[in-house]
Amino acid sequence: MSEYLDCVEVGPREDAKSSVIWLHGLGANGHDFEPIVPLLEMNNTRFVFPHAPVMPVTINMGMTMPAWYDILTMDESPDREPPGHIRASAEKIEALLQREKQRGIAAENIVLAGFSQGGAMALHTGLRHQETLAGIMVLSAYLVLPSELASAVSDANSATAMLFCHGTHDPMVPCRRGKAGMEAVTALNPQRPVIWEEFPMGHEVCPPELGVIKAWLHARLVK
Repeated sequence: MSEYLDCVEVGPREDAKSSVIWLHGLGANGHDFEPIVPLLEMNNTRFVFPHAPVMPVTINMGMTMPAWYDILTMDESPDREPPGHIRASAEKIEALLQREKQRGIAAENIVLAGFSQGGAMALHTGLRHQETLAGIMVLSAYLVLPSELASAVSDANSATAMLFCHGTHDPMVPCRRGKAGMEAVTALNPQRPVIWEEFPMGHEVCPPELGVIKAWLHARLVK
């Protein structure tokens, strides 16, 4: 069995100049954001879309599906997500970051991105990574394990650029939760380059948002 999560890859297998590791949301898979890659026009960037582990999800009546962690309740409580699940998935994501480095991509040329649950994991893992990343992109997501944040952020990523995007009509992850996560991160370092963008949409990605994502990724990775 491979030590790495199975992944969908789009872009150069060899000679890539940068990488984006993009984590999908609950119940989706690594193919979810594959179709948007051509729209981003980043021919020298390898996009890595891992499939999350499959597990029962309590809020979905215990049905088994791809998930980065279980969600125990719809209530916004400190016990909503099992910390062990979050840490186990962070280790798997960290392994993918290390693999990109082994394939010749420096950390400063890697963006860690995610949508919804995947965005929560990108935020969690990226802030803890021990080498400076090109950026962390958080789409329609929120901060997990908030009580650990201040002590967990690595020095290497204490000032890393971040993009937060959220729908103002999101019924799954309210916009205020996404903004609270952004504000918690910004409070630790007000000098961190952070962009917050809201869109009149639900729990999704819309064309204007893709334009913002493209511009931000180009600024971070296209040289």
